[in-house]
Amino acid sequence: MKILVAVKRVIDYNVKVRVKADNSDVDLTNVKMAMNPFCEIAVEEAVRLKEAGVASEVVVVSIGAKACQEQIRTALALGADRGIQIELDTSADALSISKLLKAVVDEEQPGLVILGKQSIDSDNNQTGQMLAALLDQPQATFASEVKVNGDKVQVTREIDGGLQTLELNMPAIITTDLRLNEPRYASLPNIMKAKRKPLEVKTPADLGVEVRNSITLDSVSAPAQRQAGIKVESVAELVEKLKNEAKVL
Repeated sequence: MKILVAVKRVIDYNVKVRVKADNSDVDLTNVKMAMNPFCEIAVEEAVRLKEAGVASEVVVVSIGAKACQEQIRTALALGADRGIQIELDTSADALSISKLLKAVVDEEQPGLVILGKQSIDSDNNQTGQMLAALLDQPQATFASEVKVNGDKVQVTREIDGGLQTLELNMPAIITTDLRLNEPRYASLPNIMKAKRKPLEVKTPADLGVEVRNSITLDSVSAPAQRQAGIKVESVAELVEKLKNEAKVL
């Protein structure tokens, strides 16, 4: 079985995000970029399934400018077999991204497609669901456990009320949650090997997809600064402030 994993290039989650002076967008000048953390979990799960003998090949796909090849190479160093970059220098909405991924799925015919449940930049949580709808394939979102048994996959997913277990016929779409696994670190030998693994570059035109962006970004603003706390001398003073200033009593 082949597994296709989609990964996205985002600002490293350890970096403090800066907003441009004109509030037009996030400032990416000299900012460290990395693979989206939920995508790392997706890659790790695919590699584990391959190591368990469930999958024979792990293919990684990323959509973006040439710089996203860095994240594809990272995934290859973690154990994926080959990469596909869909070259796109403009922004696109989740539906266009889903259509591009559908075109790749139609070509590759994987048994499983694994994506992160959302990216930490746009936080849309839409692509996996849209892809499943376009492909008319079963889906399981927010996966915290994945077990493949023959032509079926059992997915335990996190919901508001606890855990829900679904059994899907493959091919299927899975999106990963934080507790699915803990991604490994790439070793130096594997990083060197990743440089020699195949990476194919395609364009939306090659896939027959017209890319659009139906979202208009009005402005971006930094979150409000938190005010410093105060110390009180007694319980009575605390109650008074909670009642009269905070108005929570």
